[in-house]
Amino acid sequence: MQMQASPMAPWTLLIVAGAAVCACAAILHLLLRTGLAWRLATDIPNDRSLHVRPTPRVGGWGIVPVAVVAMLLAAPSLWFAALATAFLAAVSQVDDRRGLPARVRFAAHAVAVIALVALFPAAAPWWLLCALAFLMIWLVNLYNFMDGADGLAGGMALFGFAGYAAAALLSDHPMPELALASLAVAAAALGFLFFNFHPARIFLGDAGSISLGYLAGALGYWGWRGGAWPIWFPALVFAPFIGDASVTLARRLARGEKFWQAHREHYYQRMVRSGVGHAGTAWAWYAIMVIGIGLALIALGRSAAAQWGIVAGWAAVLVVIGSIVDLRWRRFQSTLSKQSEV
Repeated sequence: MQMQASPMAPWTLLIVAGAAVCACAAILHLLLRTGLAWRLATDIPNDRSLHVRPTPRVGGWGIVPVAVVAMLLAAPSLWFAALATAFLAAVSQVDDRRGLPARVRFAAHAVAVIALVALFPAAAPWWLLCALAFLMIWLVNLYNFMDGADGLAGGMALFGFAGYAAAALLSDHPMPELALASLAVAAAALGFLFFNFHPARIFLGDAGSISLGYLAGALGYWGWRGGAWPIWFPALVFAPFIGDASVTLARRLARGEKFWQAHREHYYQRMVRSGVGHAGTAWAWYAIMVIGIGLALIALGRSAAAQWGIVAGWAAVLVVIGSIVDLRWRRFQSTLSKQSEV
């Protein structure tokens, strides 16, 4: 399809983005300054953490209210996604504070996703909608799994939702409300990154990561449902997260391990542990994210065959990148083994 610009006034985008950045940053600054951040939820390091100091997990307290209010005011057609996000954030905050059984968490995720698809079905076969609902539930959880290094999940939100906003504006079927909602989430993520980039003073927490995962799926579904982009677009935008979490899950299931338990086997965790560090890992992932999202936007203006060719090509590139990380990890482990024998 041929991409075209939306008639939305630039100042509208600037106001929404600026307000979201400032509001999220102000909320998180206030939580830190008053000490309330530590009382709401604190991450205590353990042997599977990448961090060594207790750190408040309250990023969701800045991102979620901003995203929900922005959707209700600037994108009222997305009212259900806004309310479902608030619901998931509340459930996840309880999990951050006290811990909830996995079945309770997954049930909440399923309710939010299935209700969205059931209340706002796309013109597609029922089996495709069921498959998309399953993939959206997975996206909710994988975003949580990938929230383990300074600046990583926040950066994915910044670039990923900015990609959504750009596509919603440039599409043959522009969706201004979707663009504003996506832009607000991206801008709120930037406000969070002021406190989360290495060395992080605040973590995202389940209330933030689960909510962002849900919004990635819900807004991606909404754009496909409205004709703003093809079905592959959200997957390509968030491909680095999807690829890392899915491969790691497959490996753990093959070994008979409980995939929901904390571990340090993700590609980004191996990068941090093998000497790349938090900042280096974040910058490397940012580059991968930007390139992938750029390809996704370029692909929108091509034929269907070219689009799927770009999707397949980028998937192959991510496989190569993963293989390089695996090779580096094996060499790192070999070096540690030799040093321990000396």
